[in-house]
Amino acid sequence: MIIHINGEKETIEASLTVTQLLAHKQVKMPDMVSVELNGDILERQFFDTTIINDGDAVEFLYFMGGGQV
Repeated sequence: MIIHINGEKETIEASLTVTQLLAHKQVKMPDMVSVELNGDILERQFFDTTIINDGDAVEFLYFMGGGQV
């Protein structure tokens, strides 16, 4: 199936959960990544049960702290 990950079109195998997709994409520190699915932020408690479907748009959001120099 074809999905969009961070704006890039990709072909992946069917029936991946969000957790499986994070592993498939070898996302470093997946505990620190927020996931937006079709424009909505997905609550972490649903990562294991939310299935990625054909045509979905997934964004991996990395939040970084910073400060003044």
